[in-house]
Amino acid sequence: MQNTRLNRLVDVTGDRLTSWLQNPWRRISMLIISLLFGNYLGPAISLVAGQQGQLDIVIAALLVALTELISAVVYRRHSDTARSLLLDCLNAIKVGLIYSLFVDAFKLGS
Repeated sequence: MQNTRLNRLVDVTGDRLTSWLQNPWRRISMLIISLLFGNYLGPAISLVAGQQGQLDIVIAALLVALTELISAVVYRRHSDTARSLLLDCLNAIKVGLIYSLFVDAFKLGS
């Protein structure tokens, strides 16, 4: 690709963001935000799917397939290599989603 201003801007912005997220506290804060977003996403998905009452089984199957796919991608790598922040945030969203769905199931008594 040509070295245009836009390409340089994108490269510099990506490098700055990567160096900004190298701080352990910022990494932990991003993981906590991802966990809380997943915790918010669970009831939102179950409420939207439960409105019509026809898509419950389809949405449940899609959520199970999505969580299994995320687990396969995240945990397939060897433990001695460092995982990227994106994979860790995706895993935190998955954990928050599953946790919130379990809490909703306990609230409903089912």
